[in-house]
Amino acid sequence: MGVRKKQMAERIKEEKKELAFAKLNDCPTSPRKMRLVADLVRGQEVERALAILRFSTKEASRRLEKLLLSAIANWQAKNEDADIEEANLIVSEIRVDGGRSLKRLRPAPQGRAHRIRKRSNHVTLVLGARNNAAS
Repeated sequence: MGVRKKQMAERIKEEKKELAFAKLNDCPTSPRKMRLVADLVRGQEVERALAILRFSTKEASRRLEKLLLSAIANWQAKNEDADIEEANLIVSEIRVDGGRSLKRLRPAPQGRAHRIRKRSNHVTLVLGARNNAAS
């Protein structure tokens, strides 16, 4: 491996140490409904994001709240000596991708059938410190 490549790989590895990830795969909600809630918390501080999700009436907010708590726990496992309030954690990235669709049939008039797609999604949540997200 070349010197520049190795330095770049080490720099990326150091940056990833300060991030915490959490993934939710095959969530049985359509991606469009989940993105509505994900857009509310993108870029917010962790405490504010938890408050937004806790008091939202959408069903997807319950799943995202659990995912955010999991990401916080992952961050605490990496940084055992650090305090959450002092870390200025924010939701630096949240992605909602389409998952697999279950295809079902619904009876229709005159012996026909209509196809129903039961969509699912994958959510990836990344926590980072506020000073790292700005640069």
